[in-house]
Amino acid sequence: MIIQPAKRTESVKEYYFSIKNREMARLNAERKERGEDPIINLGIGSPDGTPPRAALEAVASNAVKDGVHGYQSYTGIPELRQAFADWYARYYGVTLDPACEIQPLTGSKEGILLTSLTFLNRGDKVLVPDPGYPTYTSASQMAEAEIIKYDLVAEKGWVPDFDALEAMDLTGVKMMWTNYPGMPTGAKATRELYEKIVDFGRRHKILIINDNPYSFIRNDEPLSILAVPGAKECCLEMNSLSKAHNMAGWRIGMVAGEADYIREILKVKSQMDSGIFRPLQLAAVEALKQGPEWFRTLNEEYRRRAVVAGKIMEAIGAEYDPDSAGLFVFGRVSPSLATATQTPGEVLSDRFLYGAGVFITPGFIFGRNGVNYVRISLCAPVPVLEKALQKVKALIESGK
Repeated sequence: MIIQPAKRTESVKEYYFSIKNREMARLNAERKERGEDPIINLGIGSPDGTPPRAALEAVASNAVKDGVHGYQSYTGIPELRQAFADWYARYYGVTLDPACEIQPLTGSKEGILLTSLTFLNRGDKVLVPDPGYPTYTSASQMAEAEIIKYDLVAEKGWVPDFDALEAMDLTGVKMMWTNYPGMPTGAKATRELYEKIVDFGRRHKILIINDNPYSFIRNDEPLSILAVPGAKECCLEMNSLSKAHNMAGWRIGMVAGEADYIREILKVKSQMDSGIFRPLQLAAVEALKQGPEWFRTLNEEYRRRAVVAGKIMEAIGAEYDPDSAGLFVFGRVSPSLATATQTPGEVLSDRFLYGAGVFITPGFIFGRNGVNYVRISLCAPVPVLEKALQKVKALIESGK
């Protein structure tokens, strides 16, 4: 390069799964030459199911119409904002004004960076869960903020230790990220937990951003932090159709909250894109109309998958919570597996990737509190998970 990258990029690395997917593509090419099966990827949480039929029909029928291929409104079409509002009222018991309290996004991952760029100045502090989604950290770093990790541990149910938070020096803390059901932990939210988080945010004047894409997955009682009285004063909530509607590649998400917050986010977003393809928005409207039977069917499948994922955890000697929610199973492995260069999770991940052709995610990528863990995605059918189980067992029995 004839110039140097911006200094803000020095604090971030290429996304772990971007690197790992490239490695697995290379390994799969080698395996093909040897006549071996491709790697079974139980890493990233990309749902493999089909979106609602009505959504598929809507995108197909609208994509062939004239007048739908131009730039779209930065705020999304009114029908989509209304559909999000109806969805929140129906399932979360939350009233949102579709005119000013909802901003559609090209996936909630975009929203993580947008809110960071909107509200953080250089040197502002951000509370980030450990373990937690790595993008909370990287987006904050790209906004040149200072990361303050707060611990989540199994012994406390993977929820914040509020006594520890209150004992911290919170000077300069401007934002806090929360995520339930937790990724990667699968810990569920409760009304009491959300009440404590809202109280903490209001008293310390910290903007809470609750990332809520897993609330329907293996969870019969979806909750929103915005249902807590006074939450809109200090909270924003991200959500999306990626997990709950099998539409990860469609990139349809939203952020909801008080109108003043949404207006500020729009200022930044309107400089970054030119709206979401209209047929996708109309398809999302149909997806959001799905009734409880959609989620029952979805979760029956994920619960069957979780049983097999649990057997994989048992086979590798990992402790896990069979009552967790979300799209993953998170298991603790023996700290004694660590080497001078690898965490216990990395050791197991590499062993099964190279020895059995099965990829499971090492927990270190989610933070210091994840080093003794591995994560299995439920985004593979039961027969594929069962095949992975047999491959793992065979490697273990071989002693390799």
